[in-house]
Amino acid sequence: MRREAQQARDMQAATAQEFLRHYLAHLANERRLSAHTGSNYKRDIDALIGLAGSTPLDRLQVHQIRRFIAQLHARGLDGRSLARMLSAWRGFFKYLSRDHGFGQNPCLGIRAPRAAKKLPHALSPDEAGRLMDIRGEGPLAVRDKAILELFYSSGLRLSELTGLKPMDINFGDATVRVTGKGSKTRIVPVGSHALTALQAWLAERSRIAGLQDDALFVSLNGTRLGPRAVQLRLKQWAVKQGLGSRVHPHALRHSFASHVLQSSGDLRAVQDMLGHASISTTQVYTQLDFQHLAKVYDAAHPRAKRKS
Repeated sequence: MRREAQQARDMQAATAQEFLRHYLAHLANERRLSAHTGSNYKRDIDALIGLAGSTPLDRLQVHQIRRFIAQLHARGLDGRSLARMLSAWRGFFKYLSRDHGFGQNPCLGIRAPRAAKKLPHALSPDEAGRLMDIRGEGPLAVRDKAILELFYSSGLRLSELTGLKPMDINFGDATVRVTGKGSKTRIVPVGSHALTALQAWLAERSRIAGLQDDALFVSLNGTRLGPRAVQLRLKQWAVKQGLGSRVHPHALRHSFASHVLQSSGDLRAVQDMLGHASISTTQVYTQLDFQHLAKVYDAAHPRAKRKS
């Protein structure tokens, strides 16, 4: 009996592999997908065939697909991977229904478990301070210091910073007027260190001959500084200051949000300063704040330390 059952499983697997070969040929020849994409589909559908075992593909039911997803989730696959896998399975069954007479697509209507929300990377206050401590001279160093200080001081998006004009900075009120997503304007506070750096940069900016743009941050040629140039300069300074190459403009925005929240606990104020339409977007920083508090607790509380 065991031999017969194994033979049945082998036969079903062989049939399923034949369907898979036809499908991969369809992806390559008709849909013109790359070999790399085809290999990804093959890997995901091979997983389905393995889970199906001796059950023919045309007899798989919705509840079985749900069970397969649960099994894969239990093995450690995250929601994003499972969503990709389900998408591959749906496409496979759609093809089988169209070209091989399968009666149903058992993957329709099934959703993968939600992927855990990835916490944004944030610098520690000490790391942020090191990054701001630019010692170089000349207009580029002065400009870059102003950029870094403003990112960290006010939590701006990259596109918001590159879109600024000198008139958007109000030194009297210590604020900056920002145009964010959906062309919505908001007023954000600017710290004293950032204001000092901006004043130094505006003095340098006025000496640049042939200004061709009214942008706040320009190149030595007088043209507006683009997002890619800002990213590269930030990366260079991060490496130079011993922070590695993982620092990007959004990391400074995250650092601003988490550090303000740690100090104030005012989630609504952080939401307003970041320009988030929904507070649920801002709430990810409460997790960062909790991580910070947990580290403090573990280090300070006499009953928190684990025995070695």
